[in-house]
Amino acid sequence: MIFCVEDEANIRELVVYTLETTGFEARGFEEGTSFFEALAEELPELILLDIMLPGEDGMEILKKLKTSGRTKDIPVIMVTAKGAEYDKVMGLDAGADDYVTKPFGMMELVSRIRAVLRRTSKKEEDDTYVLGEIRMDRKKHEVTVAGEPVALTLKEYELLRKLMENQNIVLTRDKLLEEIWGYDFDGETRTVDVHVRTLRQKLGQAGEYIETVRGVGYRIGEIDAK
Repeated sequence: MIFCVEDEANIRELVVYTLETTGFEARGFEEGTSFFEALAEELPELILLDIMLPGEDGMEILKKLKTSGRTKDIPVIMVTAKGAEYDKVMGLDAGADDYVTKPFGMMELVSRIRAVLRRTSKKEEDDTYVLGEIRMDRKKHEVTVAGEPVALTLKEYELLRKLMENQNIVLTRDKLLEEIWGYDFDGETRTVDVHVRTLRQKLGQAGEYIETVRGVGYRIGEIDAK
């Protein structure tokens, strides 16, 4: 779903029509009040936001979006007749992902929307590690197994993160000790072993993904690949 906030009815209707005929779902709003009411019920994939609006202008709306934990990650493309470099800089500095100046071609707009969605989708993938039923959302600092949250200590979380960053790669105890605990003391690698054991227990059956490589260290990967 894409929300288009545009006070000029002919432009708003054309944008919504174009989006719907090119494979998107879209809704149009002529001002901020109706837009925020809809936002309370549904979060869109992307927002097209005009600057010159009745009541709250687009810049004020953008600031509200980017200061709310619920909406700050929704990509926003500013769509406006204001083409001055200052206005573009203001919009981008306030958190907009792109800036399209009127008049614009509909196919250009669709292309810009797809480009922003690709960028933000890749960023989301970069913030998430998935292995089997284990999912780590680094942005939320959250780990789930089969959709259920798993409570980890900071060191357990960092240990799992390091392993999932290097799936199917063996990490030595010394390397894990140095990178997670910040020191390299001979004989202290039992610290790693203890944390791996508790981490496995908390992950339940998914803990089997963590493999002990005898005499070397640990790696995480698909169970069938062992």
